[in-house]
Amino acid sequence: MATSGSSTTADRLAAAGERVTEQRLAIAAALAAAGRQVSAAQLYDSIRRSEPPIGRATVFRTLERLVEAGVARRLDAEGRASSYVACQPEHHHHLSCSSCGGVEEIPESWVAPLARRATRELGFEIEDARLDFYGRCRRCRKG
Repeated sequence: MATSGSSTTADRLAAAGERVTEQRLAIAAALAAAGRQVSAAQLYDSIRRSEPPIGRATVFRTLERLVEAGVARRLDAEGRASSYVACQPEHHHHLSCSSCGGVEEIPESWVAPLARRATRELGFEIEDARLDFYGRCRRCRKG
C-alpha cells in the first residue's frame, strides 16, 4: 500500500533512485486504493477522473517505475494483459484471483523452504525470487 511503518512511497521511490513527483505519488496512491490488481488502462481511467491533466503514457511509464522501485508488482497471467498491484516493502509473493482480481500477499517464509531445497539439492544460488500463483480465491470458488 502507500505506506508501511515509517517507509513511505516517497521514501521507497527515492531509495530506488527514482524521482519523487506529485504524479508518481498520486498514481501509487490510486493503485493502493484500488485494493486489487488493475490493468494500466483501468488505473488510468480511475485516475483521470480525479487528476484530469495526467496523461495515459505517464500512468503506464510510472507503473513500470513503481515496479522497479518495489512499490508495485506486475502480474502476468498467460493470455491476459498485465495487471499491477501495490506492494508492501517486505519480500513476499502473491495469490492472484482470476475471477475477482483480488490479490493476497503470502510471506517469504512460505517459499523459503523451496528455495533452500533448490540450493541444497541442485546447488543453485538464488539471488531473487518472485512467485505468483494464479487461480480463484475462496470467495469466488464458493460463489
